Amino acid sequence: MILFGESLNVISTIIGKEFREADPAKRNPEPIQKEVLRQKELGMDYIDINLGPAKKFGIELMPWVVNVVQEAVPGMPLLLDSSNIDAIEAGLKVLKPADHPHIINSIMARPERYEKMIPLAAQYDADFVALMWGPDGLPRDENERAALAVELIYFANEAGIANERIWVDGIVTPVNIQQQQLMSLLNFQMMLEDMAPGSKSTCGLSNISNGPPEHLRGILNQTYMVMLEKYGMKAVISDPLDKQLTAIAKGQRQDIVDMIYGMMDGNEPDIAGLNKEMQDYAKTYKVIMGETLYSDSWLDI
Repeated sequence: MILFGESLNVISTIIGKEFREADPAKRNPEPIQKEVLRQKELGMDYIDINLGPAKKFGIELMPWVVNVVQEAVPGMPLLLDSSNIDAIEAGLKVLKPADHPHIINSIMARPERYEKMIPLAAQYDADFVALMWGPDGLPRDENERAALAVELIYFANEAGIANERIWVDGIVTPVNIQQQQLMSLLNFQMMLEDMAPGSKSTCGLSNISNGPPEHLRGILNQTYMVMLEKYGMKAVISDPLDKQLTAIAKGQRQDIVDMIYGMMDGNEPDIAGLNKEMQDYAKTYKVIMGETLYSDSWLDI
């Protein structure tokens, strides 16, 4: 599994202060460079630079942050993330060659967005994340996700962008309020290869645990990542500090993967015979699948 490091964003303490500072001479690159070096050491494959709306100073700030990051980790591919299209383009202009193509994160399945942004991906030879957020917001099910994907990917193909340059994000939702949507995304993942051969997929993984208590977030993220990977997901936007998730993603905990894959194939383990760690993953799988009603105490039942 490819890991996109998620911690470098405008609302974090890492670059929040720099975002508010208009004068480049007063911006301190050191906290940003320290963070991206740490993310690289922790196993991240890409760095996600998220400036949020970036309505103020975005056009000046994005290229500054891109240059600061590239100076610290030359050759490391970046994701440029902002709802400000002009800020995205300003960042694209200063990107340097990397080990893999840089990525625009993300382009919504809305004509007013993709008609402006897909030509930028083509012009600057960047991959892009196709976000399945349409004119009506979050799709209701996998069929609506598929319809949005076909529309967006067709437009990109017409602009000369091959499926291999597209990362489809079907959108992960919180387990405690939209459990059914998690199954819809799994179903969509199974459809994607037939629908858009060669395309890749990614997601904002930590959305699944947005709401549950902090101590439960890791196991939710880890379990769902394994489930998505079985159905072809290639990358996730990941918490660099979750070392267990990184270990699983990099093939160092095959025991966890094998058990979850087995459950997905209908092989029910003897939960009572598992150790506590594996019991927790089995119980979490059942919560995500809707076999167990969500509560903050599911691991204790």
